[in-house]
Amino acid sequence: MSDATSPTGLGPFERVRELQPRAPLPRLIPVRQHYDVPAEPDVAAATARELEALRARIRPGMSVAVTAGSRGIHDLATVVRAACDWLRAAGAEPFVVPAMGSHGGATAEGQVAVLASYGVTEETMGVPIRATMDTIELGRVVPDGPMVHLDAQAARADGILLVNRIKPHTDFHGEIESGLGKIAAIGLGKQRGAEGIHVYGSTGLARWIPAVGRHIVETGRVLGGIGIVENAHERTARIAFVEPDGIAGPAETELLAEAGRLLGRLPFDDLDVLVVDELGKDKSGSGMDTNVIGRMWIDGVAEPERPRVTNITVHGISKASYGNAVGVGLADFVPFRVLEDIDLHALYVNAMTSGIGGVRRAKLPIALPTDEAAVAAAILMCGRPDPENVRLVRVHDTLDTVHLLVAESLRTEVDKQPQLEVAGEPVAFDCTPDGALPDWPQLEA
Repeated sequence: MSDATSPTGLGPFERVRELQPRAPLPRLIPVRQHYDVPAEPDVAAATARELEALRARIRPGMSVAVTAGSRGIHDLATVVRAACDWLRAAGAEPFVVPAMGSHGGATAEGQVAVLASYGVTEETMGVPIRATMDTIELGRVVPDGPMVHLDAQAARADGILLVNRIKPHTDFHGEIESGLGKIAAIGLGKQRGAEGIHVYGSTGLARWIPAVGRHIVETGRVLGGIGIVENAHERTARIAFVEPDGIAGPAETELLAEAGRLLGRLPFDDLDVLVVDELGKDKSGSGMDTNVIGRMWIDGVAEPERPRVTNITVHGISKASYGNAVGVGLADFVPFRVLEDIDLHALYVNAMTSGIGGVRRAKLPIALPTDEAAVAAAILMCGRPDPENVRLVRVHDTLDTVHLLVAESLRTEVDKQPQLEVAGEPVAFDCTPDGALPDWPQLEA
């Protein structure tokens, strides 16, 4: 990594520019974690196959809104394009709607730009993209519940096809988490709908996401959904068509259980320090996957049992996040460069839309001048009296739990786990002269 130091202009942080904590940095073993996982060999063909269940409901010339919104889905563009192609071949007139709450700065133009970063454009999809932040109100599920909002463009269509990945949520756990019910309730609800649900707090998400999703489905507008289940390599394991009565219902719950079994995780229960090269909205809705790092940090939500990580350092924000550093509050230490890359407006809009779930996750960690200083401070402040034996792991991001750099102190535990393979000789944790993280070593084939 480069640009470890920053020019002046960081206000009160300038007072710590000369603060350079020192700690022994461990030698790191390149490790590859193997997963025995299914993979879908032809995603487009699988999408078309699954949509055949819908054929009898397609009328010539009917307009169909196809949702696209969640970040980090490897084959999103492929699935959406295949769905649009199938719908056109069946005689429908599909179009794409951005279904993403407040993302893209809570503007229609910003949401179109976010879709483009996923490879979803009018040119690549071959159909129009109709973006708006306007919604229609469908009433309340119960008198004291949130108002149900529906994207105005989707509401004008003859039918809606939901497309989303089904996976464990990073804010709560329940029978319905991230998936088709969520893309309906939060995505098609746009900013007003998302805010209306999040105001009940993260514990309320488990109740209101499925309830609002079902309310939208029960209008009869939703034709069904294409659920994407990914494996630990972040590749499509399965494409499944879900009938309307299964959305935010038993069929989706079954797919969520499958996704949970396939989720990539860290192979250690206890760590002193986790070094994360990059967080981002394209990595997780919470910047870092809370199921991977073992931190929820939301008032009223139970913390995961594992892993238990004392300190986390984060060293960059992905370009695809456009400065939205939501989740930076899940870290304990960052270099100044991260502060410079944060778009506070984007971060705060996202955090405020999330309600209580955004409070701690939008806070700033301890900021130090360089990557090396951030890691050293994390080691010095982890509560270990023998820092030379620190239990440290480095990952590029929380999407990738396959490629790990593991401190030599964990070698015995690596050798005991059959899914872990040493992929090279130990390397020194030698930061550059200006304090940047060292490049990742070339791993053995």
